[in-house]
Amino acid sequence: MNKDKLILRTRFIERASHWFMVICFFAVALSGLSWFFPSLNGLNAVFGTPQLARILHPFFGVVVFLLLMFLFVRFVRYNLPEREDLQWFKNLKQVLAGQHEPALNIGKYNAGQKILFWGIMGLISLLLLSGVVIWRPYFAPLFSIPTIRIGLLVHALAGISLILLIIGHAYLAFWVKGSIRGMVTGYVSRRWAKTHHDRWYRQLNSKQSKAGSDK
Repeated sequence: MNKDKLILRTRFIERASHWFMVICFFAVALSGLSWFFPSLNGLNAVFGTPQLARILHPFFGVVVFLLLMFLFVRFVRYNLPEREDLQWFKNLKQVLAGQHEPALNIGKYNAGQKILFWGIMGLISLLLLSGVVIWRPYFAPLFSIPTIRIGLLVHALAGISLILLIIGHAYLAFWVKGSIRGMVTGYVSRRWAKTHHDRWYRQLNSKQSKAGSDK
């Protein structure tokens, strides 16, 4: 791999956290679906037995939350709303068509990725809070039956919503050629960066030029 033609987009600690979180989320999502849809009851075998699934599901859920909070700290500064995001929304038809001209002045993450970021972080927080309310035998006895029922409803709806968001995230990652490589190796090509995140590309070049002139 010729790194002279590539740009580091995602560091190893971020990639490792992301993929470990994906594995844990996969197990949590499958076991959760097995209870939400009776016809999918066999999915709780992801933890070995239904009994183990009941025990491990919430603990793995907490691991997913903690990993996402770590990623939140690492990426939040790149996902704050900016005035330039309006260009992405105004040219949404162009974006969906895969057209990259004219350039949309996009930073490290585009407006759609930012919405996805905040949606995932909001839903995982909702899942944690509702999960605590319904978590037997540790916390559920502290709450009334009506509260637990509401917690179950919120947890189920938030869980389904998060699964749909993650599916959308995965689809877009495969759809935009080069994105998956960025999360596997950490590197993207300069052409990819210039095409999909032109402002971020210019900022990196500016920093490199400044660093070179200071030597």
